[in-house]
Amino acid sequence: MRLDHVGVAVRNLESALRPYEAIGVRPEAVETVEAEGVKVAFLRVGEAHVELLEPLRAEGAVARFLEKRGEGMHHLAVEVDDIRAAIARAKAAGLAVIDDEPRRGARGRLVAFVHPRSFGGVLLEFVEPKDVTSDQ
Repeated sequence: MRLDHVGVAVRNLESALRPYEAIGVRPEAVETVEAEGVKVAFLRVGEAHVELLEPLRAEGAVARFLEKRGEGMHHLAVEVDDIRAAIARAKAAGLAVIDDEPRRGARGRLVAFVHPRSFGGVLLEFVEPKDVTSDQ
């Protein structure tokens, strides 16, 4: 397991990118994840990434987060070799998982979340790094 990325909720992606670009960090990828209702940018910082998340609509999870807490850290994402095993391990440990089954996330990867109440107030995301462009 290793840190894959830190998700940061922002109101406006273009504005949020400016300070990163000012220090020489450019986005590797920008994409829309319609199923999650966000537009995201991934910026490599060392071995991990910062993922900036801008909501596309007012009813999404990131929009609700911004309304309640404002801009800032939204989640930590860890890379796991087997996402289904990671979900099962979390459930067996008594953690409140949001996703019983993985779903498709940004960069075409499988993702699943653990509720912040089980992880010290931090939303935890499991990310399986395999190429999952084909259905599994």
